[in-house]
Amino acid sequence: MQGFDIEEELKKLPNKPGVYIMHNDRDEIIYVGKAIILRNRVRSYFRESTNKSVKILHMVSHIAWFEYVVTGSELEALVLENNLIKEHQPRYNTMLKDDKTYPYIKVTTGEDFPRIFSTRQVKKDNAKYYGPFTSAYAVNETIELLRKLYLIRNCNKRISLEGRDEEKKEAPGQPNGTCLYYHMHRCKGPCVGLVSKEEYRAEMQGAIDFLNGNYKPLLKELNEKMLAASEELDYEKAKEYRDLLENVKQVAQKQRITDSSANDQDVIAMARDNESVIIQVFYIRAGKIIGREHHYMKNTVDAADAEIIRDFVLQFYAGTPYIPKELLIPAEIEDRELLEEWLSEKRGNRMSLIVPKKGKKEKLIELAEKNAAIVLRQDIEKVKREEERTSGAVSELSELLSLEGIERMEAYDISNISGYDSVGSMVVYENGKPKRNDYRKFKIKTVEGPNDYASMREVLTRRFQHGLSELAMGPAEDQDGGSEEKKSYSSFTRFPDLILMDGGRGQVNIAGEVLSELKLDIPICGMVKDDNHRTRGLYYNNVEIPIDRNSESFKLITRIQDEAHRFAIEFHRSLRSKGQVHSILDDIPGIGKTRRKALMHHFDSIEDIKTAEINALLEVPSMNQASAEAVYRFFHERAPEHKDDAG
Repeated sequence: MQGFDIEEELKKLPNKPGVYIMHNDRDEIIYVGKAIILRNRVRSYFRESTNKSVKILHMVSHIAWFEYVVTGSELEALVLENNLIKEHQPRYNTMLKDDKTYPYIKVTTGEDFPRIFSTRQVKKDNAKYYGPFTSAYAVNETIELLRKLYLIRNCNKRISLEGRDEEKKEAPGQPNGTCLYYHMHRCKGPCVGLVSKEEYRAEMQGAIDFLNGNYKPLLKELNEKMLAASEELDYEKAKEYRDLLENVKQVAQKQRITDSSANDQDVIAMARDNESVIIQVFYIRAGKIIGREHHYMKNTVDAADAEIIRDFVLQFYAGTPYIPKELLIPAEIEDRELLEEWLSEKRGNRMSLIVPKKGKKEKLIELAEKNAAIVLRQDIEKVKREEERTSGAVSELSELLSLEGIERMEAYDISNISGYDSVGSMVVYENGKPKRNDYRKFKIKTVEGPNDYASMREVLTRRFQHGLSELAMGPAEDQDGGSEEKKSYSSFTRFPDLILMDGGRGQVNIAGEVLSELKLDIPICGMVKDDNHRTRGLYYNNVEIPIDRNSESFKLITRIQDEAHRFAIEFHRSLRSKGQVHSILDDIPGIGKTRRKALMHHFDSIEDIKTAEINALLEVPSMNQASAEAVYRFFHERAPEHKDDAG
């Protein structure tokens, strides 16, 4: 902000709680923090005598100006701080990398005839919630099992004792208005009065007991029913009970008893190395571990363990609808009492942040820490492998070509069928990874017939002329405004450090001529093919350089080559498809864009539309009798010489 005098603004800071926001000279928000007293906290960043971490020193060196928001309390400041961090993702704040939502099982106990289903939102209503679970598949599997066991309704009807008679309408083929689930023995038919509220709720209580972990009565009941059916020689029924028995055992075995106190707890621990931080969370519900999840934290260099745990708790539980009774954490953290107050308010009753020192709770922290360390080791190996195939491969290629500073690479390809609808593709890789937002497609405009060299010349000329023109004219305005801050350059202005051509000397020479005409100096590397059209080496600076086919650099080049080819083919296929649809369906009187699209979605091909009868055409959404007849007449009453015209 021009004219902002930091020293003068520091004098104006109030002695009140609030949130401060640091900006750099490009007006980016680089840090957000909260303070009990804004004046003391913000001024501390600019005092030379204050001990600061390397990260904070670096951050302060980039502060161009700051602003602040005064709040009514420290708790309000805490909430506002978290909201601003999530919105702006400041580069110097420790942040949770993933922002997941987890599934819960919801039992609508406030209804006369309750339902069970999965949800990712926990509301303050009369329902019971179980979770969170880390696997949506496990949630759906459990719900399906409960519906089989207790015949719980699967519909969304609002069923009440007073209005139930209104539902008693005869449905075609379904006596008494019952639905298909009733006839499949998957529902007791509460909507038409075939089960009383008391009977239905007794079944629902069995499902609730199951969700609370009380499996023994159900296991005993199913075993007795299986044996009874077997004695009566009803083996089909016995098999059904046996399968249900096995399903219940599988679900029960997935949960492990951990604490007889049966509290809802989340156990949080962490593991870190010089670059990475993993947070491990165990979810314990009714004394059982129902799942675990790990999370990555970023911007953690030079951050203390307690700071990372504090920021994780704040950010993670701001987006998690369910707050457990206890949160076990490995170390004392700043704002613990404040976080307890905030989480208790979200929960609706008192919760506790606990740092266990001994006993079962400390053992749980240790178990979570061991799991976090395992994930971190696995993550390090994964990162190493990824680095080998990306940045490591780029380093190999740089050494092979004796080039320094290769970061951005662009590759090009041409696609056509006998010169029809020739197209070009440009794919971009940065540090060995695809940057798909910078991919570009080119429809060839100046070349007639199958001339790949001429088509490539056009693509390269248009690509680099566009970039040079934009650099000369300055950044373009965004669509939503005309201020200087809302202007930006397109990706065309970023020139590559290396151009990869899907061909040898010929393709390289074409690219060299284009760059020479535009007075650009960019290295160009071609891929020399063998008799089987496989890359055998690289053509660079008029020399063929052999390359090890087992090397990471060769694998990277192959991936880039395949990606350029795929992208061009995909574009060409889409153009051909559009051309075919236009040449046939656009000519049918009374068939507009909406009906054309509906026809193509409903039928697998143009040929299927041609041979469809009127009744089949009427099944298409948005088609009426007149439009169906128009399509039918178009294909069945055309002159013979045009009937097979595919455009």
